[in-house]
Amino acid sequence: MTFDTSTLFVAFFYAFAGLLVLSALRVITARNPVHAALFLVLAFFCASGLWMLLKAEFLSLALILVYVGAVMVLFLFVVMMLDLDLEHLRRDFKKFLPVAFLMGAVIVLELSIVLIRSFIGTSAPVQPMLEEMATSNTHALGMLIFVDYVFAFEVAGVILLVAIIAAVALTLRNRKDSKSQNIHEQVNVNSADRMRIIKMDSDMAAKQDARGGKK
Repeated sequence: MTFDTSTLFVAFFYAFAGLLVLSALRVITARNPVHAALFLVLAFFCASGLWMLLKAEFLSLALILVYVGAVMVLFLFVVMMLDLDLEHLRRDFKKFLPVAFLMGAVIVLELSIVLIRSFIGTSAPVQPMLEEMATSNTHALGMLIFVDYVFAFEVAGVILLVAIIAAVALTLRNRKDSKSQNIHEQVNVNSADRMRIIKMDSDMAAKQDARGGKK
């Protein structure tokens, strides 16, 4: 009896794909945001398994380490610490439902166009991979990012940097109840501005102490 590896490959593929679709649906249908975040973690695991089956080991491990190990843990902490008011969030759900359906239809249409133009009618890669790069997908990915598409990679980095600076600038507000240090004022402080010396006679102090004792 011979062991057919293609059958095992197909079984794992449909198992990961089915779990990925179900977990993605539960991300948008779960009422509890913590449960939605956990289903998103499961979706990332399933996507990582699919990439591993496609022999993209670097992308698979990067998805586990970066998204599951860092981003989703941060999401869970933020969701648990915010203590969201679910009733308030669901109050205006029906009012924005038509806009949500419209945006969803536009996204589905765009993805359909990309998939149809990319996969239907093609039987070979547009740019065949070089023989020295075919042995390692990590090497191939590095060559594509830092050689062929280095300009687009740098532009994406600049856009993300601008977005981070804009987010910090929008959230940085001078409120009355906020306390912060002014290093310039602390360094240039003058003793005359912080301390005042008052001369008092000793008999005046004794009289005040005597009056205090009589009371």
